[in-house]
Amino acid sequence: VQLQASGGGLVQPGGSLRLSCAASGSIVSIDAVRWFRQPPGKQRELVAAVTGGDITDYANSVKGRFTISRDNAKKTVYLQMNSLKPDDTAVYYCNAVILTDRRTFQGYWGQGTLVTVSS
Repeated sequence: VQLQASGGGLVQPGGSLRLSCAASGSIVSIDAVRWFRQPPGKQRELVAAVTGGDITDYANSVKGRFTISRDNAKKTVYLQMNSLKPDDTAVYYCNAVILTDRRTFQGYWGQGTLVTVSS
């Protein structure tokens, strides 16, 4: 099982990016997913989460600007980021609980994807 995070890049303040977290391998479905970020020189922090029942939650710093969503058919979870600010600059990581084809739930991390917000 692998999680592949993508979509990071350089964007100007006020711009938008959409991050993707795609699962592949011997999986049945993606259950809960969380997006974390780690700004330069700081600790990793939780940004957004979605449960298996599609209940979402967000850090106060991103509420109203970020949206987490999922495409179960594509086994992919997205993080739409709008109105980006320089403080959003960080390496973003996805973490997912996956139902494997062995019918067990296991947690996985994707590799980070760098988001830089700068003019």
